[in-house]
Amino acid sequence: MFDAPRLQWYSEAEEIFYPGDKYPLYLDKKSETLRVIQHMRNEAHRFGIKHHRSKRIKSTLQSELTSIKGIGVKTMTHLIIKYKSIKSIKSLTLEELVNEIGASKAKIIFENINKKEGNK
Repeated sequence: MFDAPRLQWYSEAEEIFYPGDKYPLYLDKKSETLRVIQHMRNEAHRFGIKHHRSKRIKSTLQSELTSIKGIGVKTMTHLIIKYKSIKSIKSLTLEELVNEIGASKAKIIFENINKKEGNK
């Protein structure tokens, strides 16, 4: 990596502060430089949000669904995205699971969830 200077940007007044400088650099609201800096900020935020969502989905999947043999990441991700939580998935009937992911996968998930809860 290279050692780049770090800047602090105060977006409300469009000011950039350099480390060690006590006076900010003011940017014109219509300048191309400001647009480039805003684009870099937006991309950094987009990347951070995407990374956080990805980690959150993976940690949710790690909780209970990963221990079920015969169920892959694609099926687990589909269920989490659609139903938002393991609790919602647990509340589904076998028929609802069959309609969503097919009979064989639905049966595997339904039996495993009910076995863990002792509702067999």
